[in-house]
Amino acid sequence: MPATEAPARVSAVPRRLRLVCAAAAIAVTAAMTVVGLLLPSSSVGVVEFGWVDQVAIIGVGVCLGGGILTFGRSRVDADASGVAVRNLFVRHVLPWSAVRSVRFDRHSSWASLLLTNGDEVSVLAIQAADTERAVRAVEDLRALLAAAQAAEPPRPPLLYED
Repeated sequence: MPATEAPARVSAVPRRLRLVCAAAAIAVTAAMTVVGLLLPSSSVGVVEFGWVDQVAIIGVGVCLGGGILTFGRSRVDADASGVAVRNLFVRHVLPWSAVRSVRFDRHSSWASLLLTNGDEVSVLAIQAADTERAVRAVEDLRALLAAAQAAEPPRPPLLYED
């Protein structure tokens, strides 16, 4: 693809983070299942354990595993009309006219969008740990932004702008 041509659509997810979260969720769920199954169904001194306690411990393990998986659910989708960023619990849908630049500093863990109003939106889907995938995603987002900025008419500068 030539450097001046913007892709039609960009999608990115944190691959390495998803793998780590999946492995941790499996390990926690498996450990809690083993503990639940090996829990004695007899009386141990003051406390008496039964099958309800075993099911509860396994259920807590499943809930913990699901909670761990939510850390890897971030995603970014972009096309010519704008960009949609889904982080841990918050989703931002922004037109390209609201985005000033796509930033991915040298020592940053993830990319971010600098908005025209001065705010910054973290893009947790583009992680530095994903190396080449992250670089490609940032370059594609920048190409889409440049194409959108070239298509819109220039606005006159305000008094407080440089």
